[in-house]
Amino acid sequence: MSDNYAPLVGDNYAPEKLRVIIPVGGRATRLLHLTAETSKACLRLLNRPLVEFSLLSLASQGIRNFIFGVKGYTNYRDLYDYFESGYGFSARYNIKPRVHIKYQPNVEDLGSADSARINMEYYELNSPVFAVQGDNIFDIKVKSLIDYHKEKGAALTIVLREVDNVEGLGIADIDKDGRILRFVEKPLPQDAPSNLANTGLYVVSPEVKKIFKEKGIQQIIKEKNRLDFGYDFIPYVIESGRPVYGYTLKGSWFDVGTPKNYLEAMKNLLNGGFSTLNDFGGRLSEGVPIWVQGESADSEKRRQEIIRKIKQKKITIEGAVLIGRHCQIEDGARIINSCIDDFTRIGKNAVITDSAVMDRVIIGDGAEVHDSIIGRHVAVNSSQRKPTRLSEISVVADDVVLEEGCSLTASKVYPHQHIRGIFQNQTIIAN
Repeated sequence: MSDNYAPLVGDNYAPEKLRVIIPVGGRATRLLHLTAETSKACLRLLNRPLVEFSLLSLASQGIRNFIFGVKGYTNYRDLYDYFESGYGFSARYNIKPRVHIKYQPNVEDLGSADSARINMEYYELNSPVFAVQGDNIFDIKVKSLIDYHKEKGAALTIVLREVDNVEGLGIADIDKDGRILRFVEKPLPQDAPSNLANTGLYVVSPEVKKIFKEKGIQQIIKEKNRLDFGYDFIPYVIESGRPVYGYTLKGSWFDVGTPKNYLEAMKNLLNGGFSTLNDFGGRLSEGVPIWVQGESADSEKRRQEIIRKIKQKKITIEGAVLIGRHCQIEDGARIINSCIDDFTRIGKNAVITDSAVMDRVIIGDGAEVHDSIIGRHVAVNSSQRKPTRLSEISVVADDVVLEEGCSLTASKVYPHQHIRGIFQNQTIIAN
């Protein structure tokens, strides 16, 4: 074991004393239409903020202390307004004793590793911390990971996952003992040293606080004005000769970084791909992945109305489908392998397949939505005479109005716009 290894709570794993840092600060450029005014960590997925899946997975293993490494006003506002100090989240999932959530001080960080540095210093963390990217969904046995980190005497342990496609990911080259020999961020497929991808999950030993102060790190910050785990910090620690190990993840992991990945994750989760949360409330019958949510008297009334229409075959629900609270669905509508968020209204004969419709959306009569994402508070005006169509991973951001007869094919719309016409492979942005 490394001389620099700091034991984790007397060398006995104590999940309630482990600190989890969740850096949230990137611009999420591949999902920018949806995150232009929303923290990516709070982007809604299956009727809840994306980061809630990670918190729930960790809290279910006894972890109680989280730090959001927030950068910028939007990230802080969205995360603090929803989670505050953790009371509401704990009550929602009946987590006892409750979760405690803290926030990065108002200091601008220069990347995910810099966020870890700031919070380790500010909160005086002197035992290993678990750093988790806020835009991934994962199933991991944390005790097994911490035991591996301790056994290897690692300065850093990176959770790796075998992938079919290395594009856009950090790739590790490891020896037979699991030690990482080099790390390449987002290589071209032909240049990738393996198919082991960085999942954005790290165990960081307290000795790393000293590494942050080294001249080499200061030089990187000065030259690049950045300190990111994948691009900067991990390669530096490996090159400095310190032990960096890879832990291969066996459970689920979803990178929700693109609209295509978002939709794939949604469908996978609806079909039971996340062991911590595979029942979303209001399941219609055992073993069938169809949920219609409703808790209050009013939402339960609307839930029963939808169930009655399904039984009478006035509306068609197929595959894995989640319908949120207070929704209204008119006769003739078809919903297949999709998620419909709260307070949404779906018109007569509308068709929604393999798509995500966020909350407070109005979808008009005869509209067709295929393989697409519709953001919050959107009006998709449509009629039987002039139906509106979205297809091929089109994305409509929050607070957009689509006029009757609109057609979006593989197109993206930024927030707060009024759109009419036919668009193919276009990005529509306000002047």
